[in-house]
Amino acid sequence: MEPGGHLRIGELSRRVGVSPELLRAWERRYGLLRPTRSGGGFRLYSDADELRIRRMQRQLAQGLSAAEAAQAALGDVSSAEGGETPKLADSAEGLQEALERYDEHAANAILDRTLSTFTTETVLAEIVAPALRGLGDRWAAGELTIAHEHFASNLLRGRLLGLARGWGRGAGPIALLACPSGEWHDLPLILFGISLQAVGWRIVLLGADTPVTTIERAVEDISPAAVVLAATMRKPLRAVEQELATLTTRVPVALGGRAANATVADRVGALLLEADPHAAATSLAARIGQVASTSSTR
Repeated sequence: MEPGGHLRIGELSRRVGVSPELLRAWERRYGLLRPTRSGGGFRLYSDADELRIRRMQRQLAQGLSAAEAAQAALGDVSSAEGGETPKLADSAEGLQEALERYDEHAANAILDRTLSTFTTETVLAEIVAPALRGLGDRWAAGELTIAHEHFASNLLRGRLLGLARGWGRGAGPIALLACPSGEWHDLPLILFGISLQAVGWRIVLLGADTPVTTIERAVEDISPAAVVLAATMRKPLRAVEQELATLTTRVPVALGGRAANATVADRVGALLLEADPHAAATSLAARIGQVASTSSTR
């Protein structure tokens, strides 16, 4: 225990039974922990931090999602407008309904309000991503039209690319992001790119409907640390499997999206990404780092 009643993260982890990695994720994603710094630059956690963690654990045990449990643990019931803090599940549902009504004003108002209340990472993971899944499910079931899909995609793409502005700057490793030829749904890829940028990577987005030959040329030009290919439909991914198998001999390739699965990833020699954008970004960063470390020792 540090002077002043503050704890190092290892001691805090031991007390509450939560790994240091998960504690850091809760701190980064939800603002659950509010550490100070020691004279040596170490993060120090207070009794109040421990109390919020225990509150969150109780909420999780009652079946709340991690984001809702964190919100309850923080006890933040006021927003900038003086009303109640919007519930994440309600906001995701409201965003989906606004997009289905072609209501640009309502959709943007939900995004503005939640972005002013929660972290960008939380809004993307707990509001935008669920709304996208809901829209995709209803479109696949024939309950929504192509017009709905185009309206929602254009509105959300504009907002997401605004959040992504400057994601190519910095000194971190480069990720080249693309969808294969015939795949036009690049919003999940953009969500992933924002999450990957948050863990220190630079992003180069080629976007939808990108031939593998174009990706190969970009690989030659910028030498990325990884290529990430996302697809929601199986046909475009199947059509380029042979080309991807060749590409993976030159650069690490990761596959994401609904069409990607372990069988396809194994067949072409690629990494398979998790569905959650933040989990996928964290996993890719760790796994590519391991590959680089292994290669440097050979």
